[in-house]
Amino acid sequence: MREQPQFTTQSEADGVLSLKLTGPLIVALIGPLDSALRALDVPVRRIDLSGVTAIDTAGAWIVLRTAEAWRATITEATEDAGRLIRAMRGAGEIGPLEPPRAPIFIRVPEAVGALILGIGKGSIGILGFMGALLVATWEVMKRPEQFRMTAFVRQMELVGVNALAIIGMMSFLVGIVIAQQGAVQLQQFGAQVYTINLTARLAMRELGILMTAIMVAGRSGSAFAAQIGTMKLTEEIDAMRTIGISPMQALVLPRVLASVVMLPLLGFYAALAAILGGAVISAFTLGIPLLTFLARTRDVVPMTDLYVGLVKGPVFGLIVAVAGCYQGMLVSGNSEEVGLRTTMAVVQAIFMVIVLDAFFAVFFTKVGWI
Repeated sequence: MREQPQFTTQSEADGVLSLKLTGPLIVALIGPLDSALRALDVPVRRIDLSGVTAIDTAGAWIVLRTAEAWRATITEATEDAGRLIRAMRGAGEIGPLEPPRAPIFIRVPEAVGALILGIGKGSIGILGFMGALLVATWEVMKRPEQFRMTAFVRQMELVGVNALAIIGMMSFLVGIVIAQQGAVQLQQFGAQVYTINLTARLAMRELGILMTAIMVAGRSGSAFAAQIGTMKLTEEIDAMRTIGISPMQALVLPRVLASVVMLPLLGFYAALAAILGGAVISAFTLGIPLLTFLARTRDVVPMTDLYVGLVKGPVFGLIVAVAGCYQGMLVSGNSEEVGLRTTMAVVQAIFMVIVLDAFFAVFFTKVGWI
């Protein structure tokens, strides 16, 4: 049976009560001794460690705590025990719970400066990434055999084909909402028939491609960041560079091209689904026959609305793919970084899509595409 730590008390010749500890003072065995020392009600002026066979941090802390409680001196400690007890002194002191806070006239400029520097570094980083993407595109144009067609087709499937169901359902429901709410407002003026104009033009010109870009950013943009970020974390990208494979050509370019190609098609598909949703709800609530709604749509939607949606598609696709791939390439450190960069990719992509959509709305109005 393993030796257990114990203690005894004895009065010495000078009248001082001494506490003698024996056995190993280690964390696995010290529980009962700790309880007994806490219950000790006899004042102790000296703690004798000559009988201690082993000691660790927990044992040193208990000895030091007992000595400080009775203001006792520690004697007969071995070199290792003495060094450990000296190291434990001051370890239990409580420091300030919060660091001192700088005055507001220092904190605010500091935060603004850090934000500006972050924007500057981010702008330089994205410009460098776009430059590397252009170089990779040029290399592929010079040597078409280097283009990874299989990866490109696979990304088209992931970005486009696999998203048809969710985008179709989302756009169908959005079309129902637009038509229903628009009809409620137009009914006040006896102009319910113009619900067709409102739904068809809004879906074809704005909401079809905008909602598609947001959905693709949350679905595919996040996937790009997570996939490339995980490969960066596991050093697969470094291994690709070591064996002479360009990550920009193998990973980034197929994803970017797939997004640029599929976004206009998905946007057109979403616009049709939204128009169909508006036609269905109009047939039930306004009494407009489904075929009449669709036929009227062809008359009220000019070709410029189709062109506007198709022009926006590749730009939005480029933004979503570049944001996802760029943030994935920035992953470093640990797995938590993957989640942070994935979130940043989605937020940046959606923000830039909405900003550019506002720019396109003003631009196309100025050039007469209304």
